[in-house]
Amino acid sequence: MISQAHRSGRAPLKQRFLKGGAWSVAGFGVSQLIRFGANLVLTRLLVPDMFALMSIATIVMTGLNLVSDLGVRPNIVRSERGADPAFLNTAWSLQIGRGVILWVAAIAASFLPRLAVHMDLVPSASVYADPRLPYVISAISLSVFIGGFVSTKMHEAYRNLTIGRVSQIEIGSQAAGLLVTFAWLVFDRSISALVAGTLFSSLTRTVFSHVWLTGRSNRWQWEKSAFWEIFHFGKWITISSLIAFFANSGDRMILAGLVDKTALGVYVIAFSAVNIIDLTLRRVISGVMFPALSEIIRERPHKLRATYYKMHAVAAGFAYFCAGMLMVSGQAVIHVLYDPRYAEAGWMLEILAIMLLALPFQITIQSFLALGNPKVQSFVAAVRLIALFAGMPLGFSLFGLPGALWAAVCGQFLPLPIAIFYSVRYQIFDLRREALTLPIVFVGMGAGWLIDFAIRSFERLS
Repeated sequence: MISQAHRSGRAPLKQRFLKGGAWSVAGFGVSQLIRFGANLVLTRLLVPDMFALMSIATIVMTGLNLVSDLGVRPNIVRSERGADPAFLNTAWSLQIGRGVILWVAAIAASFLPRLAVHMDLVPSASVYADPRLPYVISAISLSVFIGGFVSTKMHEAYRNLTIGRVSQIEIGSQAAGLLVTFAWLVFDRSISALVAGTLFSSLTRTVFSHVWLTGRSNRWQWEKSAFWEIFHFGKWITISSLIAFFANSGDRMILAGLVDKTALGVYVIAFSAVNIIDLTLRRVISGVMFPALSEIIRERPHKLRATYYKMHAVAAGFAYFCAGMLMVSGQAVIHVLYDPRYAEAGWMLEILAIMLLALPFQITIQSFLALGNPKVQSFVAAVRLIALFAGMPLGFSLFGLPGALWAAVCGQFLPLPIAIFYSVRYQIFDLRREALTLPIVFVGMGAGWLIDFAIRSFERLS
């Protein structure tokens, strides 16, 4: 019997999954290494409070993005009409209109921190009181307007698991932005360099999404049925994305009102180290595993559980090893990579690394999304959000900054019973297979101990 992949002219799913996964890991891994290397240089050129400012500005832009997120990519990936030109053009037109609205909303929202200062709602030493913040937010908001014009060829590539050129665009646009940043710093060592690099990176990504990728070119088109399909599925994506935004960014938003700019800047460095691993794995899960699961559900639903645990073994192995390693060697790693101003990031990194143990359950959430049930994603994010905003201020008041960080870590694990309940309901969950990967945590801890021992031994010898 001729396979469906053969009849459609596509390579087999396994081949596309492996190739797409390789490109996703390599591309995003290189991207994160570039970002990490750039941060090492920038921490020596800029003071910590600039990282705090950019972190809050980026959070604001991310939040506005997610407020109106209709899940264009998941819609295109999972929909039967995901290759229909009318559907794609409607999605693109919707994306542009959304970008314009967000740009205006960001400029309007940029002055809310100043209003909060005048009303004595935030401490005068916090990052929210910095007079530069409104202008940074206003300037960086142009990136969301530019991003609205990104071609749907990007989403088609994820649907078909042909993401090699997408990875090339991501790396190239990031490199272009960094070149602009460092060129600017030659003449002006201010936060303007970071803003300029961000905007140029967004422009490069948008332009090359049209000229470098294969697929259907976009034009303005509005089909009512396509819009309603996107909206019907996307309304839950919007809700879950908005809640997830506050759950994912709430730690920095809360700490910005509790600690000074320097302490927040140091925390951002520790968070960034964990976030490299977190984002890399999430990129593979959403960009490669989700499209593959969607195709399995459309064409061979009886293979969902077996496919799920093949993917889970890879994701859990990576996440558990990295968690164990950083839980033991975080202070030594920060000591080697950063100057003494960032030494406090070491113990923060060791605590935050524990959150990586919850990462493999993202595959479970993506499975529910592929099955057409985005509501679960909202429930999980809501529990995390409540735990974070209730726990961090309480932890800070009782035990200071360490208490706040431990509360943030605990908030990552509280929603797991919900994910397990639904995975049992969909007949996905297998306790034995879940337990098989847990010993990798101890392998990672052993590797972390070796790293810590090697660093300390080298320092004693030198």
